[in-house]
Amino acid sequence: MSIALIFPGQGSQQVGMGRTLADNFAAARAVFEEVDAALGESLSETIFEGPEDRLTLTANAQPALMAVSLATLRVLQSETGFDVGRHAAFVAGHSLGEYSALAAAGSLSVADAAKLLRIRGEAMQKAVPVGEGAMAALLGLDLDAARAVALEASEGEVLAAANDNAPGQVVVSGAKGAVERAIAVAKTMGAKRAVLLPVSAPFHCALMQPAADAMREALANVRIVAPRAPLVANVTAGPLSEPEAIRAKLVEQVTGAVRWRESVAFMAAAGVARFVEVGAGKVLSGLVKRIAPAAVGESVGTPEDVARLKADAAFASQG
Repeated sequence: MSIALIFPGQGSQQVGMGRTLADNFAAARAVFEEVDAALGESLSETIFEGPEDRLTLTANAQPALMAVSLATLRVLQSETGFDVGRHAAFVAGHSLGEYSALAAAGSLSVADAAKLLRIRGEAMQKAVPVGEGAMAALLGLDLDAARAVALEASEGEVLAAANDNAPGQVVVSGAKGAVERAIAVAKTMGAKRAVLLPVSAPFHCALMQPAADAMREALANVRIVAPRAPLVANVTAGPLSEPEAIRAKLVEQVTGAVRWRESVAFMAAAGVARFVEVGAGKVLSGLVKRIAPAAVGESVGTPEDVARLKADAAFASQG
């Protein structure tokens, strides 16, 4: 059974995530120690103890989620013999999860991924003053309909379809007034629901250009090597393995749309029958079930999840 590893994005964080893995496995503790050393602070203390408002700061949530994903993966590798290069057909991640995916595939070091995500989180937060941008989920509309809503509601302001998450679940992002107009327009176009999201900035739209510029500079001198499994990139919904192409797409990703529905559909069409969400939460495995109903979507983030996969001959290495 062909397997893809998928890695969660912002919003999946919760205080205490990864703690039981760190308590039970040296491989997990080593990742948290590596991230703490890279950032020069005890991010792991914030991850395990909170407070929640500190963890949810974009500059903390992004490296924190990566740390939990990589800690989970290292435990999976040590306990099951799973090898990304031999056993994964693809890796992919939602927004910041793309950095987790690249670290998982050996394209980025964990330390570099942590530093880049700290810069990315800070730059995305600074790009737009608080209160001037917003995001909204349009439920029950497809991508074309969401684009039509954005076109009608923009009225000269920035507004774009930012996340195509699953059939009937598209997120728009942009200037706050434009997003508020989009909610009203979406309801006239047949949306089942249209709701503002509790986010601190309008991610994945042109307003994020200052953050994209910051990431271009940050990524310029970071070592990126070919991943051990192809990355299915957010902005192309297709596979990437060439390091300079990956570097360029990580910059584009800041302002570009997350084409998650198409990414999962691509992997399913390429033969992936099992999507394993590595790290915190179950958001992506839930989306898989909507995008590719014939595939299995599952999550792993606790010692119990690891034990389940260890007992699964289809997942664990057979030598």
